[in-house]
Amino acid sequence: MKRSGNILIGIDKTSIVLFLLLITMGWLNIYAAVYNEEHKEILDFSQRYGKQFIWIVAALIIAVFVVIIDNRFYFFFSWFIYAALMLMLIMVLVIGKVTYGAKSWFELGGLGLQPSEFAKFATALALSAYLNTKRQELTKLNVIVPAAAIILLPAILIALQPDMGSAIVFISLFIVLFREGMSPYVFVSGLLVVILFFLTLLLNNLRLTIGLISIAMILVWFATRKWKLFLIATTVFLFISGILFLLGYYILTGLDNEMILFLSVIISGVVYAFYIYNKRATPLLIIYLFLVGSILFVNSVDYAFNNLIPAHQKVRVDIVLGLKSDDRGTGYNVNQSIISIGSGGFAGKGYLQGTQTKFKFVPKQSSDFIFCTVGEEWGFLGSFVVIGIYLGLLLRLIFLAERQRSDFSRIYGYGVASILFIHVFINIGMAVGIIPVIGIPLPFLSYGGSSLWGFTILLFVFLRLDASRTEYLV
Repeated sequence: MKRSGNILIGIDKTSIVLFLLLITMGWLNIYAAVYNEEHKEILDFSQRYGKQFIWIVAALIIAVFVVIIDNRFYFFFSWFIYAALMLMLIMVLVIGKVTYGAKSWFELGGLGLQPSEFAKFATALALSAYLNTKRQELTKLNVIVPAAAIILLPAILIALQPDMGSAIVFISLFIVLFREGMSPYVFVSGLLVVILFFLTLLLNNLRLTIGLISIAMILVWFATRKWKLFLIATTVFLFISGILFLLGYYILTGLDNEMILFLSVIISGVVYAFYIYNKRATPLLIIYLFLVGSILFVNSVDYAFNNLIPAHQKVRVDIVLGLKSDDRGTGYNVNQSIISIGSGGFAGKGYLQGTQTKFKFVPKQSSDFIFCTVGEEWGFLGSFVVIGIYLGLLLRLIFLAERQRSDFSRIYGYGVASILFIHVFINIGMAVGIIPVIGIPLPFLSYGGSSLWGFTILLFVFLRLDASRTEYLV
């Protein structure tokens, strides 16, 4: 296909309009969030709103450069870009500046640069390059594992800073694997892991283990539809559990109830191993492995939550789950955020009229909690409009991704949509108190140069690829 000389004809104008709307709304809300009577000029560069204007101008310049670069550059140099950003993530662990307890920033004169924000588009590019040749084989473990490694490497490096919020964002790229042919069973298993994680925090391990065993037994009946087999299996399990309980009570006094149940599951599996092998009962094997894995996961989550996660993050999770209440301490941000959004009512208090905003009740209101300003001053209507613009952008990106002729471009498009979706979902979820506070920005709205530039590059690389969708990358 002949290469087009004018990319402006092919570039998606709708996405650009939505992008411009978001960055404009972001700038106006940052002005409202940090409004200062002594610095009323919105272009006062000593204030955050003045600095954000500079970041916006720079972002527009970056967008132009991203668009005028040949689209084949992103295809051929995707691995080099990924390697460069991984090197930066390693370097920031050594020479980075510590901010809010995390070594996430390079200090370049008076300018701070956060490489994790740029690692998102680099990872999406590398994943696209890999899946471009392996897409039809995503049902094979030797293809899924390298794809997962591409996603998890930056997540692990960022988690070491430690910046768990930014690290979690990369998990969204597993949605891309699902779209490109990964088994739905793997995807559903991932969702079940998330559900089991929160159940582990809400319930004690013994009750959860009993619940998992009960579910497994019900699944055995549904898989076989044989009452005799179901009753025999249940009897064998209860008999083994009874023996181990007596041993634990009279002889092995260190054996607790959770360990008794787990050993009973293991021994029951050994007893039925011959039956499963002889009858080729694959569904029973899957149920059994799921049960064993779930019990191990429950105990590993319990250990990790109590021993590896920082104390302040544990408290945040406990507050969201309703296990603790700390409105004046760790839960202060969320509580004030909810009050701020709720006080906006249906139509809001009016621009620059928000009392919660004006008196600085919500910390980080210009960055992580910028949605509070939207909720208070613009109300439900304004919040609905902002969310609607995000939804429109996400749906537009999916539409653009689906019309790509190149697998590379389509995969990258879904990567962009996945990353933006998880950012919007988590950030707004934090603001309204349904998700623990993990400190990630709202795309294009939150204050900050690194995040704005990172999201701009992420989006406009795809718009550049889409502008040349009728051309061949190779």
